[in-house]
Amino acid sequence: MNCIVIDDDKLIRRIIEEFIRKTDFLVHVDSFDNAIDAIKIFKSGKEIHLIFLDIEMPEMTGIEFINTFKSPPQIIIISSKKDYAVQAFEYDVTDYLLKPIAYSRFFRAADKAYSNHVKNYVVPEGRNEIFIKKNSSLVKLHYDDILWVEAMENYVILNTFDDKYTIHFTMKSIEKKLPVTKFSRVHRSYIVNTSSINLIEDNSIIIPVEGGIKSIPIGKSYKEKLMDDLNLMIK
Repeated sequence: MNCIVIDDDKLIRRIIEEFIRKTDFLVHVDSFDNAIDAIKIFKSGKEIHLIFLDIEMPEMTGIEFINTFKSPPQIIIISSKKDYAVQAFEYDVTDYLLKPIAYSRFFRAADKAYSNHVKNYVVPEGRNEIFIKKNSSLVKLHYDDILWVEAMENYVILNTFDDKYTIHFTMKSIEKKLPVTKFSRVHRSYIVNTSSINLIEDNSIIIPVEGGIKSIPIGKSYKEKLMDDLNLMIK
């Protein structure tokens, strides 16, 4: 995520910059000691995903800065006062950090922003892979390696032939990330890579896996679409 820092306190700017450098999914693009100069980077066309923003600044406050956007990127407020928290959250900010800021608290806010970013990110056409967050790393999975996706409460499990990856996602969100030319929703709890289907038996999909097979139920409301997605030939 491309980030900028806006704070008139030089020491705070340096601390936030160092925290960004320590966080592998954040990229520090620039820092500003006032909001007016920060506006220029958006006019330049540079893509900014996250702003670390102070409230009390001369000439233009943080709230006034937010009001310059029709659709602002994610914003994490950094402030020495609690007084502005209610007002800030009315602008749907991602988080509100009180100075002095510990890295552990910074990371929780940044991780929340990253989760929002991943959920809202649209995969460009032509891409053949998806990146999955695992601990503090990003793992690349090729679409062809994902056999099926399974819902589990507030998580989804991406299953490959010999491994699985659990991520904090909804089925609706992960469905948007996967190309419709390769994946089909077959049940409220399952999305299947259609090329991995070995056999359809009654109302179940059979997929070969290491050490055996996986049987996946086909929901009644999804069956017709699945048949359309498959290269089905019936006399």
